[in-house]
Amino acid sequence: MMLVYGIVTGILFGFLLQRSHVIRYDVQLGALLLKDMTIMKFMLSHIVTAMIGVYVLYDFQMVQLSLKPTILGGVVIGGLIFGVGWALLGYCPGTSLGALGEGRLDALWGIAGMLVGAGLYAEAYPYLSKTVLTWGNYGKITIPQVLGVSHWVVIFCMTVFVILLFRWFEKKGL
Repeated sequence: MMLVYGIVTGILFGFLLQRSHVIRYDVQLGALLLKDMTIMKFMLSHIVTAMIGVYVLYDFQMVQLSLKPTILGGVVIGGLIFGVGWALLGYCPGTSLGALGEGRLDALWGIAGMLVGAGLYAEAYPYLSKTVLTWGNYGKITIPQVLGVSHWVVIFCMTVFVILLFRWFEKKGL
């Protein structure tokens, strides 16, 4: 049943990517140049919706959180690799799959890069687990735990921030 949920949510996410035009090259380029905030709006609206949904389910004990450790070494290096790949290709991983679904074959380069990168990571993991993946290891933490507040305080603040940011984007024509 979990596979069915994954397939359904993946198809829904791909549909939303396509309908919001975030898989278009000009929108991707605009995001990289900080001239088009469509992708930022898309992602932040999904993040806030997911935060609310996950914590409603968590509070009703319908799900358990499965936290991964916060390891700054891996996050920083992985983020840099992700950013360089996005800048070179013009797609991030999700949008490259959506672009392929629309028939844009240039996305195959990014998908091939993801697969090669995953293979290289798997081969290098024994070394990385003793080096990079130990740098800045803060364990399994959440922002509410760090701040010592309820998760609803963080969700409320994030929601207000996102709404104000969206209003500012609209005012600036972004």
